Amino acid sequence: MNSKKRGLKFYLSIYRKILIQDLKTKMSYRADFIISTFGMIMTNLAGFVTFMILFGNFPTINGWDYYHMLFLYGFSLVALTPVQCFFDNNWNLRFMVQSGDFIKYCFRPVNVFFYFMSEVFDVKGLGQLVFGVGTIAFAWYHIGIPVTFLAIAKLIVFLLAASLFMIAIMNAAAATCFWIKGSGYVMVIMFRFKDFAKYPASIFNSVFKVIFTFIIPIAFVAYYPSLVILEPDNVPLLAWLSPALGLVFFYLSYRFWMLGVRKYDFTGS
Repeated sequence: MNSKKRGLKFYLSIYRKILIQDLKTKMSYRADFIISTFGMIMTNLAGFVTFMILFGNFPTINGWDYYHMLFLYGFSLVALTPVQCFFDNNWNLRFMVQSGDFIKYCFRPVNVFFYFMSEVFDVKGLGQLVFGVGTIAFAWYHIGIPVTFLAIAKLIVFLLAASLFMIAIMNAAAATCFWIKGSGYVMVIMFRFKDFAKYPASIFNSVFKVIFTFIIPIAFVAYYPSLVILEPDNVPLLAWLSPALGLVFFYLSYRFWMLGVRKYDFTGS
């Protein structure tokens, strides 16, 4: 773990090589790739249909109409894509720790977190990305939001900010395996919270709103960042702060993950 400090250029070069090899391996099983991607798209399509059925009976939910809710749903899908594509190896962390195989990551002259995460790129997430972008575009058109460079720039920035929160949640959940044997339950529970991201935080009571904002920040995966686009004249402070808060949450989750690595490296447990 006494790895030398490396620059961004070095890590990007290494990641590109690892990614190419991983994609070559996955593409050798094209049927599995096609079926998995199709399954991901159908799962998201089911969510789309659910909204259609729901709003066929209720015109609005706490002031949110069909297209605004659809925008929030698409926003959450795109925001969840990075954790799906780039951090999916978190699901394997507990098995590596329990088997002792994780020790191999501690002897390379690169950042352990980067080394571990870079080994897996989940291409299924790209199907989710395409569906999410399409859903945002569909809702954007029907809401009538002006298409300007500033609006698109804000959309990209706040989507990236939103993604940091889910990445942070899953990093922290995965890292509990360094202390808890049954950490798989923690991972599953935290991952299931993502289903709440497609709903506005305003529909929850005050207790859950606080929990989903400051403790398990699911409301930042879509609701708060999306308000910058949906309500440009009435953006709450938390929405503007989401990029900075996302960086803070991500950094804290990274430090927690690395704290577990140091425990593992020092104790061999």
